[in-house]
Amino acid sequence: MSDAIWFLGNLMELHHGAGAAGGDALLECTEGPGAMPPLHLHRDEDEGFYVLEGTLELWAGTTHLTLGAGEAARAPRGIPHTYRTGPEGARFLVTAGPGFEAFVRAAGVPAPERRVPDPAAPDAELVGRLADEHGITLLGPPGMLPSEVPASASA
Repeated sequence: MSDAIWFLGNLMELHHGAGAAGGDALLECTEGPGAMPPLHLHRDEDEGFYVLEGTLELWAGTTHLTLGAGEAARAPRGIPHTYRTGPEGARFLVTAGPGFEAFVRAAGVPAPERRVPDPAAPDAELVGRLADEHGITLLGPPGMLPSEVPASASA
């Protein structure tokens, strides 16, 4: 059975860890309607998305896509990106390297139930510090898009 983690307002289920060989982790994310993480970039690893249910609007650099069930996209390392779930929420797979997996474990808590957690404001300072320690640069708050980042901030 996979590990279930409440992470920044969503349910993350770790199906396959990145492991010592440095491969990608496979996580299943379930989020409610309109969920949107902070604008960020991964310094050392790509992040992939595959939608199982609902819709996911993805911004990665100059690319803007709306993905439905059965569709996939990738946010390459070093490219500012974020997403927003559709009005029905979304359930999707995420692939990323060991840094992202470790960040999810460090910033999350074991989920006592397999459901989206009740809304709670995260400790922004702690999340920012943990993200940086795991190769992730937070560029702006939820709602900020890559087009709003000065070119020097993502270099």
